[in-house]
Amino acid sequence: MQDKQISSELIYRGIDSLVILCTLFLTYLYTGFYYPEGYLIAGLASIIFFSLISRFTDVYTSWTARPFGEEVLHIVSLWLATYLLLIFIAFITKTSAHFSRVALISWLLLTPTLLVIARYSLRRIFSYLKILGVNNQMVVIAGMTENGLRFARELESNPDLGYQIAGFYADDKSPLYAKIRKHYPVIGNYNDLVQDARTGKWDQIYLALPIESKKRITHIIERLANTATPIRMLPDYFTSNLLKSKYLEIVKTPVLAIYDSPLTAKNAFIKRLEDVIIGSAILLLISPIMLVIAIAVKLTSKGDILFKQDRYGLKGERIKVWKFRSMGVCENDGTVTQATRNDVRITKVGKFLRKTSLDELPQFINVLMGTMSIVGPRPHAVVHNEEYRELIPGYMLRHLVKPGITGWAQINGWRGETDNLYKMRKRVDFDLEYMREWTLWLDIKIIIFTIFRGFNDKNAF
Repeated sequence: MQDKQISSELIYRGIDSLVILCTLFLTYLYTGFYYPEGYLIAGLASIIFFSLISRFTDVYTSWTARPFGEEVLHIVSLWLATYLLLIFIAFITKTSAHFSRVALISWLLLTPTLLVIARYSLRRIFSYLKILGVNNQMVVIAGMTENGLRFARELESNPDLGYQIAGFYADDKSPLYAKIRKHYPVIGNYNDLVQDARTGKWDQIYLALPIESKKRITHIIERLANTATPIRMLPDYFTSNLLKSKYLEIVKTPVLAIYDSPLTAKNAFIKRLEDVIIGSAILLLISPIMLVIAIAVKLTSKGDILFKQDRYGLKGERIKVWKFRSMGVCENDGTVTQATRNDVRITKVGKFLRKTSLDELPQFINVLMGTMSIVGPRPHAVVHNEEYRELIPGYMLRHLVKPGITGWAQINGWRGETDNLYKMRKRVDFDLEYMREWTLWLDIKIIIFTIFRGFNDKNAF
């Protein structure tokens, strides 16, 4: 099975590299801007960067059972990160003048389009071959539970995934025995399962026994350890929650971190590098806008241009979060009142800034200072933290990562006033989901969605 995955990965990598190079070559020929050495270097560098950055993501893992839209976001985000890195290098080395602006913009826009078309075409080809039975995986399920039956039906209803259910293994004492036997073959008992696994009869074996049968599960796993067949388990609700926890080894003792920072040292470094590179580039681009906003705030109302409010940062430590002042009266004490629709304290300029999220731009300074990230749970007022930590289980877990300018909750619509407990609970749910599922490309996805959705949000006021 691993050889098949490697083969498909090589095909995808080869096609992606070909698309990137051919698109650059076509734009070069079309513009007639002759500096072949520079374009050749740019093309080779793009392939190298694209490949290197992809190793920090799962863009080349199997996408068989995942939505195509998610794959599109990953591949487009990967290309944008590669392109921005190339532009940044060209800017630093002062070589950008050697390239046609038309060629660069065309390359930027055409490449992701062609990458997506190529991905979709390959996916359709592979899916069609799997429907025909080419390169399929024969799998069996050990244990007769509702979870196992549901899994079998889901695989059966998606033949393009390339999995075929050969049947179930169990004894006839299961209450679901008669129900499952109507739909799938019952191949044998657990002794038969072990014997068939030793002969390599199946490509994969899924264990679907209830967690209370831990003695039987342990016994079966120990016996299957002497086989070369991949063994997977379908977790119940309790096991599924545990698997979201982080595994550690301390003094050769396995430890399960139930509540802990979701970022390893490597991932924390990657996220900090992301903040510095992308944050610096954005701050450079928005500097003229920030200057105009600063002048507008100063000329239209009395008070400071910037408003610095206390928030909880990483591990609950207090930080100063910077914003453009949008109110005539700024609170920073123990009686913070959330902004509401048609709030009289908001100035005319402030209303526009809050509606478009432009009041948040100074927080990119917080990002470079290291007190915030571009993406993370939004920081709440200190008094709100103290209130909600008592009302919402897991609320303070948000502070195991740095707060962000934008976040998973915000692009999913949970932004603005939290005038009831349900809204805050939903925001926290999305924050905790982000922390569990964090990848570099989830951050890139959130940044892209913020650009297209974040400005002019109906919940912002």
